[in-house]
Amino acid sequence: MSQHEVVIVGGGHNGLVAACYLAKAGKKVLVLEANKQIGGASISEYVFAGLEAKLSRYSYLVSLLPDQIITDLDLNFKTISRKVSSYTPYQNKDEDAGLLVNRVWDQSNKESFFNLTKSNDESDAWLKFYDQVSQLAKVIAPTLLKPLPTRSELKKQLNDDQIWRILIEQSLGKTLDEYFDNDLVKGVVLTDGLIGTFTSAYEMQTNICFLYHLIGNGTGEWKVPQGGMGALVRELENKAISLGVEIKVNSKVKSINAQPNQVSIELENGQNYEAKYLLSNVAPQVLAKLQGAVVPQSLEGSQVKINMLLKSLPKFKSGVSASDAFVGTLHINESFAQLERAYQQAKAGSLPDELPLEMYCHSLTDNSILSDELNQKGFHTLTIFALHTPAKLFDKEPDKVKELAKQRALAALNQYLVDPIENHLATDANGQLCIEVKSPIDLENEINLPRGNIFHKDLSMPFKSDDSTIKWGVETNHPRVFLCGAGAIRGGGVSGIPGHNAAMAILELN
Repeated sequence: MSQHEVVIVGGGHNGLVAACYLAKAGKKVLVLEANKQIGGASISEYVFAGLEAKLSRYSYLVSLLPDQIITDLDLNFKTISRKVSSYTPYQNKDEDAGLLVNRVWDQSNKESFFNLTKSNDESDAWLKFYDQVSQLAKVIAPTLLKPLPTRSELKKQLNDDQIWRILIEQSLGKTLDEYFDNDLVKGVVLTDGLIGTFTSAYEMQTNICFLYHLIGNGTGEWKVPQGGMGALVRELENKAISLGVEIKVNSKVKSINAQPNQVSIELENGQNYEAKYLLSNVAPQVLAKLQGAVVPQSLEGSQVKINMLLKSLPKFKSGVSASDAFVGTLHINESFAQLERAYQQAKAGSLPDELPLEMYCHSLTDNSILSDELNQKGFHTLTIFALHTPAKLFDKEPDKVKELAKQRALAALNQYLVDPIENHLATDANGQLCIEVKSPIDLENEINLPRGNIFHKDLSMPFKSDDSTIKWGVETNHPRVFLCGAGAIRGGGVSGIPGHNAAMAILELN
């Protein structure tokens, strides 16, 4: 029986963040990872045979990771800003055009909105709405690495009833109906409330998802991880080891027995460990099974991830350069009406016929993930994130539905291209096209996300009720077991926030 002060189950980035903070404070920490490599959803891998393109296979962009964590742990990890926020192609009277939104607002943004709507009303509404979002983000962001504020405390600090009403108290769908008239503009805003969340615009889960996509570091800017997502994991691993953390891979936990004075952990290989405290970086549903407890219910995962390697960038019918269209977030089939219709179709059990897509090209911002040879040849990565594709759609015929999702995704993109994207796909050493599809079922099987939910469970508002007695949002029903992963309050995304907060919760006890 091996004893440690803290055992962390799950070697994803949050578990590694927690391990680093605890080890810095002098604690003896053990990290147990079921897979052959650490990193969880934040890994980078060579996906296509014979080609040195290291793709962020599951998670892809960084918004929520606080600068404070990078500073506290002295991490050599950088993220890069994108010059374009988004591009949304559309057809107007058989003419191809697009809404191009630069990250820093300028005259071209205003002109792009005018070309779509023939007035300045939508661009004015856009600026007003996102100014109000920014005000809320600047209030919430500084609280994310502190004990949970109460609802009343946060509302008082914001001191703006209008902003609180439109973002916290009423559905995002209703707010967008109030602010915008154009269906396409409404859809572009709505997408941040739907990524990874299977819900209607008129349900409050959309609001919570939207907040988490817009509050990171007070700006909500989505940045590209330099070197790919695996660069963060490698840096955290090196830091943890330098601080004395013990990391064991191929160590799948069989059971967890939390007792009054300690926690006992049994692995499937028969090894046993004891610790004063246990941090769970696995989903709450998985933790419950390991403890023999009732498994909590939650929303299904609702995204299909498609990874591609291109030998060349395609041309758009609208004339926009591919480097502008793909460097930010490219929206396809994501008008407000299309998103709501896709949700209703998926809810009824059918894969949406107009599959909503978000896509971007990592290598346009950071080509370090490609070898010099591939860069010289003009190769690029392309990532597609399909919305409203819940796990239930893949249960009966997973391969058939995955193929259908791939075909619909490619067809949706191709309607705006001069020639099909298939003509631009590279081939690997085996002569296969460089494209892979990951369904919610794949995410469950490969990285243990229940029903493919990238947030582990339903997201919660980043505050607590006024009568709540919890402090950090990482507590469980047992005083020696804490959540340090996405399933904690203020979890979700590549953030390190629950890892930091779980470590703080333990350090307060010792």
